[in-house]
Amino acid sequence: MTVTISTGSAALPDPESDGFGPFAHLTVPNTPLYRGVMRVFLVAKERFAVHLRPEEVHATLPAAIRPAELEAVVAALDKLVGWGNLRADPDTARVTAVEDFYRKRFIYQLTREGEAAEAALSAYHEALGRRGALQAVALHDIVTQLRALLVLAAEDEPDPAKTHLALDTLANRFAALADNARAFMGSLQRTMDLHDVEEEVFLAYKDRLIQYLERFIQDLITLGGRIARLILELEEDGRAESLLRAAAGREAADASPEEAESAERAVYERWAARWAGLGAWFISRDGRESQARLLRGRALGAIPQLLAVVRALNERRSGRSDRSADFRTLARWFAEAADDDARHRLWRAAFGLYSARHLTVDADTLTARAARSVPAATPWAEAEPLRISPQLRRTGSYERRGKPRKVEDREERRRALAETAAKQAAETAAARARLVTDGVTRLSELGELDSASFGLFLQLLGDALATWRPGMRHTVATSNDGSMEIRLTALTDGTTAEIRTPGGVFSGPDHLVEIVDLTDGDEPMDGDPHR
Repeated sequence: MTVTISTGSAALPDPESDGFGPFAHLTVPNTPLYRGVMRVFLVAKERFAVHLRPEEVHATLPAAIRPAELEAVVAALDKLVGWGNLRADPDTARVTAVEDFYRKRFIYQLTREGEAAEAALSAYHEALGRRGALQAVALHDIVTQLRALLVLAAEDEPDPAKTHLALDTLANRFAALADNARAFMGSLQRTMDLHDVEEEVFLAYKDRLIQYLERFIQDLITLGGRIARLILELEEDGRAESLLRAAAGREAADASPEEAESAERAVYERWAARWAGLGAWFISRDGRESQARLLRGRALGAIPQLLAVVRALNERRSGRSDRSADFRTLARWFAEAADDDARHRLWRAAFGLYSARHLTVDADTLTARAARSVPAATPWAEAEPLRISPQLRRTGSYERRGKPRKVEDREERRRALAETAAKQAAETAAARARLVTDGVTRLSELGELDSASFGLFLQLLGDALATWRPGMRHTVATSNDGSMEIRLTALTDGTTAEIRTPGGVFSGPDHLVEIVDLTDGDEPMDGDPHR
């Protein structure tokens, strides 16, 4: 007797050939079962198991989605084979008789397409569940890499390998900082809106969230100005450009021969765009605020918003009325109104919206209305006619037609704007020179300040006080453009400082203060807050 044995799987459906077959199990009934089966194969692959039998898949499935019968799992496996997620091979290991060769026995394993589809789904779920973080550590890493680039820029011929590695690390840390900050602020807004967040959970962790925001704001103020100054130093004399070209040359060395001529230029443009993005993130230029300053404002604004949400939740719990409760009460009143007339009166009382009487009136019409008032419910046909201008009735417009206006010469205004800008720049430079102290001094010894100097002083003082925490005696802060640094030390003698300005007297606890102009190049890169 001759027995013919077929080792193929021709009885199974062929995978779809459109390239998206492995995703078909997401849009059909029993999707949870198909997803569970695919997770079983992914876990088995991590444990170096290549093939699985139907009974092994059935036993490994979670109880919540495990079918009662093994045949349901076999059907799901065959469907996944048809879509291209799995591959079926004849299971000849358990054949003990000739009759077993005629039975449908298969072992299954992941295909390359099925594994790629699961990786894509994992990335999709990870992106949806990502909350992000405000990475203060990334700020320190960016400072470290910028200092390394300064050392390389000081060399006559910077090492291309070291330059490329430093720039690549800097770009990766900056990209992670920006992406995580954007994701965190988005999740923070959803948290404040109480989307997908229970009230009990929100109230439980709001204190830790506020402390987290305050700590990041302190680091951003302290390190943001330092990063801005390092970027400006690297951009002096084209040092940053030379580093970018060195990194681009090294990266383009591996380009194919047909792309060799344009590869280095394309790579340099990409690196230049990254460097411009880094500068725009930390430095305010051309009248546009830096992203770091905007992020700082968003984070500072989030703290009172969080407190407002907490206050609203507490008021809701204590039974106090809020807007949603008021609208629900108003809706109940509308439902309980006796008739439409009562509902109209309730509408006018609640929202103050009344029927329109006329489009416009003149003085004579107002006098007539005052002498004999017309009820708001009077129909238009029964009311007094509205007097309108004959010109409006004839032409439909009050506009006077004539020659077009001459083009206005704005040269004088542009000159005035340029003079104003130059004057403001001079005032700012004078204010900076006025505020710079010769060593450590007291706030009370600053003397009288003009308006420009006092405004700049308030900005510096606000940056310093924003980093102040209970128990601190020293702090250091840098202005947003990296041009000035303030070092503030608390005093314990209880004295009061008074600073006279054209607008009045500014007073408060006296402190030791040192204000340094960082643009003169004489100061060290890092200020010591304890000296």
